[in-house]
Amino acid sequence: MLLIAKISGFFSAAMVIVVVSPSFQSFPPAEAIRSSHIDPFLRFPSHNRLSSEPLSFRRSPFFNNADDCAAPSSSLSVCDPSLVHIAITLDADYLRGSIAAVHSVLQHSRCPESVFFHFLVSDAGLEPLVRSTFPHLRFKFHFFDPNVVRGLISSSVRQALEQPLNYARNYLAELLEPCVRRVIYLDSDLIVVDDVLKLWNTSLGSRTLGAPEYCHANFTKYFTDRFWSDPRLASAFSGRRPCYFNTGVMVIDLDRWRRFGYTRRIERWMEVQKTDGRIYELGSLPPFLLVFAGHVAPIDHRWNQHGLGGDNVRGSCRDLHPGPVSLLHWSGSGKPWVRLDENRPCPLDSLWAPYDLFGPSPQ
Repeated sequence: MLLIAKISGFFSAAMVIVVVSPSFQSFPPAEAIRSSHIDPFLRFPSHNRLSSEPLSFRRSPFFNNADDCAAPSSSLSVCDPSLVHIAITLDADYLRGSIAAVHSVLQHSRCPESVFFHFLVSDAGLEPLVRSTFPHLRFKFHFFDPNVVRGLISSSVRQALEQPLNYARNYLAELLEPCVRRVIYLDSDLIVVDDVLKLWNTSLGSRTLGAPEYCHANFTKYFTDRFWSDPRLASAFSGRRPCYFNTGVMVIDLDRWRRFGYTRRIERWMEVQKTDGRIYELGSLPPFLLVFAGHVAPIDHRWNQHGLGGDNVRGSCRDLHPGPVSLLHWSGSGKPWVRLDENRPCPLDSLWAPYDLFGPSPQ
């Protein structure tokens, strides 16, 4: 856990504990998005000052299990019940963020050798880079065919929200092995600063999905006037109190997901958007809200201190929400690696920097 407090000026990248005043400001949630620019040569987008340099990462330190963890075995299969399963997307534009996220999980986990990563990719060519950066990591690549969802994606307020890999989370139950019964889904623009086993052990009760909920948010803004003015559509939320939740951090019961066919339910709402007129504007988030809002197992807000990337247009700097922090999430348009490289960081970006493995190994 991270203790947060307010100081003037920028934070030192080496800080472990940060102190902030109790007068926090809450901001409207921002959906984490993915850049629309995919460079086939695995170089950073042109707005980054490192765009001429190929991606290169230092090797991560090796993190051992604590004495009270289950004894690790190199022969463990993905079906071993002692494993903690984490799914995260991996592509060229967000690779630096994904590597930092994995590094943060391992560094703060009590049993890092028992964590299994499922990388959702549309380009298998990234596997050698992951192996060289994390030689001891338990992981598997799962290829997500963009054509599976391309015909269901409607135009959005920003082209970046239309990228097929944003929708891979909808298909976790089909992509992962049937023996994987539960998974944590994490976005690529976050760091974990607490033991992920605590999140893994969250009780979902009778729910399929768990996430931090934000019931103070203006829920109506996630859907168009046409949606709310059509009783047939708006009745989708009848009998439940829908609350916003950010789909960048979720604990999912895959057994229940498969049993009740939630992938198809999400697809049906995407089809409504395509065929019956616009009912939302924000990419992959609204179909999740339509299916699950009001039926979510609430998880402590410490597990998604989101919105640190600012809004989806300006990427302005933001403070943390009140309370303890176990996960910091740069949802929104501003990403810490971009702002740091351009020498215009927000104060909290320096908390991301210690987990950044980008760059050649020191000689």
